[in-house]
Amino acid sequence: MAQKLNVRRKYLKDQTTQKISFSPSTRELNTIEEEKKIVVLTGASRGIGHATVKEFSAAGWRVLTCSRQPFDKRCPWPGGQENHIQVDLADPQSTLAAAEKIKIKLNGKLHALINNAGVSPKASNGSRMNTLETDLDLWQTVFQSNFFAPMLLAKSLKNELAAARGAIVNVTSIAGSRVHPFAGAAYSTSKAALATLTREMAYDFGPYGVRVNAIAPGEVETDILSEGTDQIVAGLPLRRIGQPSEVASAIYFLCSLNSSYVTGAEISINGGQHV
Repeated sequence: MAQKLNVRRKYLKDQTTQKISFSPSTRELNTIEEEKKIVVLTGASRGIGHATVKEFSAAGWRVLTCSRQPFDKRCPWPGGQENHIQVDLADPQSTLAAAEKIKIKLNGKLHALINNAGVSPKASNGSRMNTLETDLDLWQTVFQSNFFAPMLLAKSLKNELAAARGAIVNVTSIAGSRVHPFAGAAYSTSKAALATLTREMAYDFGPYGVRVNAIAPGEVETDILSEGTDQIVAGLPLRRIGQPSEVASAIYFLCSLNSSYVTGAEISINGGQHV
């Protein structure tokens, strides 16, 4: 009987030891809990992009910024130069090269990709450029920046996004769903195409655990507002212009666990301009 009892005690001890050995240590648990999430953001230098940098930084994320301009050393963000990638999104080769640079800065995981950068060319007098006035080269430049670059970045970073079960947010525009008095034809159609691409990407990336959504801002207060915007704002149901921080909050929501079952959606952020 004593021998059987000792065998039983040894078995229980072995089982306990085995369970402990397979459990993460306290240090490992802390590492998991404190894993710093990473977001890649294009068009981060002003307006909605700048507000998005502040939104994610305040939440403890590491923000990798992408821009045509080199890092401005006057920028107060700590580690900003290390986390900046200079890229010309109108150039496919520059975009692909930037994706490779981004991968080097990651630890195999990317939690969010925000395609915010976009170009909206105007005529020499500042007016919108319609289909009759826009030459083919300009159409191609706009579509490369606003449509093909988001697709190239997402495709190149698919493995890193999948490893983190991350999210992609494409910034479209209210101009993608109606003729806008200030947005040109090339810009508007590129944003409409990006909205459709968002649905296609949601279908393709979904099996990898990656969610893809879009936000469509209306009139937002930035330093590039067109003359006459106040007339549009006066007719909005909310009777006011939007703030970049309000758009940034919606972007953050789509990258957070609060939207874990949302994919393929386009959220309008326009004070009721679309109704």
